[in-house]
Amino acid sequence: MDLFFILLVLLVATRSFGEAAERLGQPALVGELVAGITLGAIVAEYPVVFPTLVDLSHNDVFASITDLGMFFLMLFAGVEMRPGKIMQHSGGALAVAIGGMALPLALGLGLGWIFLPATDLFAAQCLFLGTALAITAVPATVRILLDLGQLDTRIGQTIVSAAVFDDIFSLMLLAWMTGLLAMGEPPGLMDVMLLLGKIALFFAVTGIIGLYLFPWGGRLMHHLRAKELEISAILVAAFAFSVLAHLLALHFIVGAFVAGLFFGRKTINAASYERVKNTISAMTFGFLAPIFFASIGLNLDMGALTGAPLFAALLVIAAFVGKIVGAGGAARGVGFSKNEAAAIGVGMSPRGAVELVIAGIALKSGLFETAGVGAPVVENLFSAVVVMAVVTTVLSPIILKRVFSRLDN
Repeated sequence: MDLFFILLVLLVATRSFGEAAERLGQPALVGELVAGITLGAIVAEYPVVFPTLVDLSHNDVFASITDLGMFFLMLFAGVEMRPGKIMQHSGGALAVAIGGMALPLALGLGLGWIFLPATDLFAAQCLFLGTALAITAVPATVRILLDLGQLDTRIGQTIVSAAVFDDIFSLMLLAWMTGLLAMGEPPGLMDVMLLLGKIALFFAVTGIIGLYLFPWGGRLMHHLRAKELEISAILVAAFAFSVLAHLLALHFIVGAFVAGLFFGRKTINAASYERVKNTISAMTFGFLAPIFFASIGLNLDMGALTGAPLFAALLVIAAFVGKIVGAGGAARGVGFSKNEAAAIGVGMSPRGAVELVIAGIALKSGLFETAGVGAPVVENLFSAVVVMAVVTTVLSPIILKRVFSRLDN
């Protein structure tokens, strides 16, 4: 029953705060994150009030539910978007992704060079900071664009496509970082080529299935006239694609997103498409997504604000500047207006759960050990990255709404 109580508390809190945020003219995502932060602060100060929420990050069942939140967010994004538009904007999105990763990566390496002590882990710690700043949290970005009604626009398509490219590029950086931690040296050329081969294999297999098997399945469901099969079919396909992505060293959310892309208006008839989309939307935004975003807020640790306040502040500033200048500058270079480029830069700024996953991997690998060296920045490195992830995810929708309002005027 502990899990039911956890879900009850989180769902009541997130829906209440989300509704309050919308009444204040902000996206529901902001309220859901604030709900998680508030509960986290209460639990930290008064653990006896909600004992089941203490150390929730080590609850495997709860972690699986938050994974489902990411899964359904990306599945819905894929269903909502149109592959033709993504291909149309893919060139610009790739440029935005490269610009939005290169500058934040350089800023992260620079911050590490300035603040981190010279130890055996120096190179890996610098690369961790660069990777943390380079990433864009695709699920958070999707939710923000959905809340603002901008997902199916040219800007929205470019942001999400670039964020997916970022997710793939970040795998290479993660492989580099784990190689440094495990062997003391980066992976070789063969390791990088193997990773690229796995990525190519994933898109080849899913492309063939999506282009040829999905339409056949859509016609079969139309003949069978079994409405229950429609949602089951998309879920089976999405889980299968996610498993394949995981087996090929990709993040499982890429599989969910690609499955949703192929499940479009041309795969099944219009009425079936709307039924499936509405069902996925209800499951996502009525239950799983609020729990997922609350879990991000619950992870907030204020230790960095007291242990290394200057470093934490500079990390947050670098997170926004890197994406706005890097991704926004690239967007300007491929033909977007100044305000559109600003929207793309801000839209690429949220970090969120992927950040926490990478920080968790680094923590388990002993990346933040000081080895007897008095280094407050290293001791608070994990907390600083979590603070940066939460702050960028909270502030991005607020800033983005203002930018979009300028575009509409």
